[in-house]
Amino acid sequence: MTLADQPKVAAEPVFTLENKTALVTGAGRGIGKAIARRLAAAGARVMINDLDEAMLRESEAEFAATERVQHVCGDLTDPSTPEAVVQATLTAFGSIDIIVNNAGYSWDNVIQKTTDEQFLAMLEIHLVTPFRLLRAASTFIRESAKREIAAGQRVMRKVVNITSIAGIDGNPGQAGYSSGKAGVIGLTKTLAKEWGRYNVNVNAVGFGLVQTRLVQDLNAAGAGMEMHGHHIRLGVQPSLLESVKTACPLGRLGTPEEAAGAVLFFCSPLSDYVTGEVLICGGGLHF
Repeated sequence: MTLADQPKVAAEPVFTLENKTALVTGAGRGIGKAIARRLAAAGARVMINDLDEAMLRESEAEFAATERVQHVCGDLTDPSTPEAVVQATLTAFGSIDIIVNNAGYSWDNVIQKTTDEQFLAMLEIHLVTPFRLLRAASTFIRESAKREIAAGQRVMRKVVNITSIAGIDGNPGQAGYSSGKAGVIGLTKTLAKEWGRYNVNVNAVGFGLVQTRLVQDLNAAGAGMEMHGHHIRLGVQPSLLESVKTACPLGRLGTPEEAAGAVLFFCSPLSDYVTGEVLICGGGLHF
């Protein structure tokens, strides 16, 4: 029998996230928004969080299945907000099956010009915030897993923490950002060991340069953000972007949709036997 003679098998979806609830932070724009869109398209109910209420409402309105996508606004660096976000998700959807710790920003300077406030702000958003959010979700995750295991069920849950090639290779001018992103790798590997018994896969995705406001032209109008009373410049010099493209084996920056694809893998059943790992989505670029 030749290949042409073999019976055709109907193609089936590789996976579905129906009946799963995902919580995605920093989902008002950019990569977080693309992640939320991918998860919703795969069938998940999605709670999106961001600091900007207007941006959240705009993002929520763009999703086709709006009844399955809701938002909760809040500054995650406020110690009370992670618990509130977790409770809002449980109230809205009754469960949490996927957590994507994506919220973050950069506040760069060489070390001699970096203040304590600036350095600690990077640790707060990139490392302390994911810790607080996961701690807030731990009661639901542990109690749910115990019930499921007692009933002879294996229900896999997913945590995806976002890191960066700066957290692995370092990057000049980013002592705080790189330290926070390196720290989240340690958090990821520790939680993978703690939560394996609860059937939770805990992994991280490290991004290279992706087309978001963090890599826009530093000199462009509006290239910045307001945070806790500070105007923070965002972006890079155009000449640096060109040199990065040259150094990148794929010869270009990534798109938010491509970044979201790497996260989707760790949120899906395809990664049920993968935990404690870091997947680099950077087009082969290393600093």
